[in-house]
Amino acid sequence: MGWAILTSFYLGILTSISPCPLATNIAAISFLGARTGRTSRVLLGGAMYGLGRTLAYVMLGAAIVAGLLSVPTVSEFLRTYMNSILGPVLILTGMLLLGLIRLRLPSVSADRAQRLAERGGPLSAAVMGAMFALSMCPVSAGLFFGGLIPRAVEHESYVLLPCVFGVATGLPVIIFALLLAFAATRVAKAFNILTQIDKWFRLITGTVFVAAGIYYCLVYIFRVL
Repeated sequence: MGWAILTSFYLGILTSISPCPLATNIAAISFLGARTGRTSRVLLGGAMYGLGRTLAYVMLGAAIVAGLLSVPTVSEFLRTYMNSILGPVLILTGMLLLGLIRLRLPSVSADRAQRLAERGGPLSAAVMGAMFALSMCPVSAGLFFGGLIPRAVEHESYVLLPCVFGVATGLPVIIFALLLAFAATRVAKAFNILTQIDKWFRLITGTVFVAAGIYYCLVYIFRVL
């Protein structure tokens, strides 16, 4: 279980620094605090925004895991064939991270985030965090459904693993809230650094996922190892 928690945390971090979620995160937080200029307002907005994202992932993850495990036939099927299913899922997720597969999913743009962020305060920040979390881009969807959910089902973790994932997606949000509050001029540099880190993280993670998926297929499907 400890390894599953660490993996969920890593997947959450990787999700949060992917270009699509990162852009909306920064835009929303910056506009939440722009009208008042108060440090406390920016920090509170960042915290509430991160909380909204966490709750959204927890509720969605818990609903999916509970739904899959509550049906006896499905639950028994997953317990029996989870390792066999995990192989192809890991390969597909890895190919998505490496850019070998491209999907088009509806997502919320940074401009949309800015317009919504201008309207409200801390409570609206939580609502926006939840909304943007559920509006997934292909990378974040692949990490959530292809990376987190199989592990949550395997460990019958309705809340813990989705919560760890959600908290991890919120950590960079808090960091950028701090940057906006105390050193706004450095946000662009931090954004560029995280964008470069994301490229390497996705390359490494995608390669590991494909390799692990091939291993699972060889062991649990083809029985050759």
